[in-house]
Amino acid sequence: MAQLLSFRVYLSAETHKASPESSKRTQKTRKPFSPGKRGPVAPPPPKPQNLNLEVSPHRAVSAVRLMRIEFGGAFADLLNEKGKGSGSNEMSYVERTIGFRTRDLDDRDLRLVTDVVGGTIRWRRYLDHLIGSLCHNERTFRNMEPLLLQILRIGFYEIIKLDMPPYAVVDENVRLAKVALRPGAGDLVNGILRKLVSLKEKDALPLPKVEGDDRAQARALATIHSHPVWMVRRWVKYLGLDEATKLMTWNNNDPGFSLRANMGKDITRSDLVERLNSLKVPHELSLHLEEFVRIKTGLQNVVQAGLLKEGICSVQDESAGLVVSVVKPQPGERIMDACAAPGGKTLFMASCLKGQGMIYAMDVNEGRLRILGETARSHQVDGVITTIHSDLRVFAETKEVQYDKVLLDAPCSGLGVLSKRADLRWNRKLEDMEELTKLQDELFDAASKLVKPGGFLIYSTCSIDAEENQGRVEAFLLRHPEFSVDPVDKLVPSSFVTPQGFFLSNPVKHSLDGAFAARLVRAL
Repeated sequence: MAQLLSFRVYLSAETHKASPESSKRTQKTRKPFSPGKRGPVAPPPPKPQNLNLEVSPHRAVSAVRLMRIEFGGAFADLLNEKGKGSGSNEMSYVERTIGFRTRDLDDRDLRLVTDVVGGTIRWRRYLDHLIGSLCHNERTFRNMEPLLLQILRIGFYEIIKLDMPPYAVVDENVRLAKVALRPGAGDLVNGILRKLVSLKEKDALPLPKVEGDDRAQARALATIHSHPVWMVRRWVKYLGLDEATKLMTWNNNDPGFSLRANMGKDITRSDLVERLNSLKVPHELSLHLEEFVRIKTGLQNVVQAGLLKEGICSVQDESAGLVVSVVKPQPGERIMDACAAPGGKTLFMASCLKGQGMIYAMDVNEGRLRILGETARSHQVDGVITTIHSDLRVFAETKEVQYDKVLLDAPCSGLGVLSKRADLRWNRKLEDMEELTKLQDELFDAASKLVKPGGFLIYSTCSIDAEENQGRVEAFLLRHPEFSVDPVDKLVPSSFVTPQGFFLSNPVKHSLDGAFAARLVRAL
């Protein structure tokens, strides 16, 4: 797992840093579930080695994994530390949940699972609208058992968004429903999917019209673009309808990734490009950072070839790299990374020190700090990283120590990384925003105590929300007149600089994750 730290950046923690309180809530709700009933209940006893070779492996795994994500907190990726597909683990979940195994997953199956699971999660609201519209009545949809609903979501996604041969999709999903549930469930899947095929061929899918008052329009847009209504209303209000629509379109596209060559091991971008060429992985050079390379496909090949395990490179979005540019780590500096785990920015900053200075990586999660330390060793930058297990607020109150620079990569909504975190849009609520801004203010105040006179405090998020970004900075400056804005115009390309002198990456404008950073200087 340590070797895939940077890959997990986009599929788990780095894309939104949950507060300790939210982490505890998540752990409490992770309970097992049954495919026959709504909600988390005990699973049925397993039937060891009950093999069924007629059921499609990728659909069985996708259906069970979708339930685990919805009810049990699993993630959407299928790569483990060896770079191989974790097919055997997934098949164990299938057997424990629905009572049988299929043939083992091959590489093609793994890619299909990734596509189907990620896409089905992204388009969940849209798919559920269509499923509900094609059911005999609303009660049928509302009372539908979880496994049956996941099978229908998969079938609808494969037919509408993947353009798979429709009748093959119907037959395979009907078979899965009959074997995993009962013959009647297969009949229901057959009837609904065939109705969908007919409507699609006639270009007559029952989608809502964007009309009426603001609320009605937001509900229609939320269905068409598969986002929560509160997000749609917020974005239309602050961005306008056109930009909000473009943002939702971006969030629904398959994400690309960036690789960062590990300078800590004297790996140049040219070295990385040579390895990618040998693996036949298509790539483009970053336009903004000399260590970065963009890839759209082939990440699984990179992992399987061991490039992450060997510390040759990390998976890190350029927006995160540009935040490090705002920090501008210099050899010999003492830098506090105040909410460090899982550590993508920590590792990049450490590589910039050239063996001189120290990054103090603090986090409340001891397990993730341990992984960060292991990864630092594989990247050969452990000599300039010291981990500190503490809550920033407690540390700042009890320790009299100051640093040249403090990076506060604050817990946030993650609204800038929804293309990579397919499930995050459904896990965020409007009420979370108020809780997060309160936490951000507390951490901001605590971090300020650790900055030496003349030193720098960098506040960053992976959000595009103005309230979490410039709103927090403006409120902080009112409370702390000893700090002032140090414009970032000499540190990042001009297209990323806001009128206030902050850094902001816009997914639509820059084709990167959304991120924000403000660089503040403390008076002497």
